[in-house]
Amino acid sequence: MTINIQYVKMPTSETMTGYIEKKLNKLGVKYDMIITANVFLKQEKDVAGKGDICEIELSLPGPKIFASSKEENYETAVKETISDLTKQLKKRKASLKRH
Repeated sequence: MTINIQYVKMPTSETMTGYIEKKLNKLGVKYDMIITANVFLKQEKDVAGKGDICEIELSLPGPKIFASSKEENYETAVKETISDLTKQLKKRKASLKRH
C-alpha cells in the first residue's frame, strides 16, 4: 500500500506522519485489497475548538472509500477517520465474493 500524506496550509510533522503510517499499515495488513491511501490534514478556525480535520481516501478495487473527521486534535481525528474506514472496509469485504 502506498501512503500519501498532505498537510494543507500548515507545517509538516514527522511525528504525525509516523503515527498515520503506523495506523494505516495496520489497516493494510488486515485488508490487503487497499492499493493507495491519500491523507489530507487541514486546520480550520472553529469557535467550538474542533478545527483539526483529517480526510482519508482509500483506493481499492471498485469505488474509492472516503472518510473525514473534525476533532480537537489530529490524533483523535485520525483515529476516528480510520475507525470509519474500518467499518466501510468490513462492509466491502463482506460483499466481495472469492472465486
